[in-house]
Amino acid sequence: MRKFFLLAALAVAAYLPAKAQISVNIDLQPLWGPVGYDHVDYYYIPDIDAYYNVATQEYVYMDGGVWVTRRELPPRYRTFDLYDAHKVVINEPQPWMHDRDYHARYARYIGHHDQHAIRDSRDNRYFANPQHPMHGQWHAEGHPGHDDHWHEDHGHEGHGHEDHGR
Repeated sequence: MRKFFLLAALAVAAYLPAKAQISVNIDLQPLWGPVGYDHVDYYYIPDIDAYYNVATQEYVYMDGGVWVTRRELPPRYRTFDLYDAHKVVINEPQPWMHDRDYHARYARYIGHHDQHAIRDSRDNRYFANPQHPMHGQWHAEGHPGHDDHWHEDHGHEGHGHEDHGR
């Protein structure tokens, strides 16, 4: 019996650190981001060959032959619709350092308009985002918790999803 409890304790101890590594940043994701992800480090936007850092809310793009980080896209993308463009989730640090690989891998999504934006989602997990049109309802409901059964690729059709290191 003692061995059973020891094994059970070890199993729980092994599970807890793995569970603690799961992070949720749904409330930080921009309203133009695609639904279906618990965590996003970066979005790669094939149409403009740019990256968006969810944590810092900054874009990373090539300007004058160098990668720059800015709060807004440059004027040349003034009419670009982020809600309509295909976005690829990239969970790895500094993905622009591998831009050739990402550009080659995801060029086929240029011009695709096949994702549902967080702004249009009625899934209450997204209501946590203060910018979401239904945020007031989420607040009124007393901040419902995140469902443990909801997975990172929930509602995602499997294309354009990268999850490096998570």
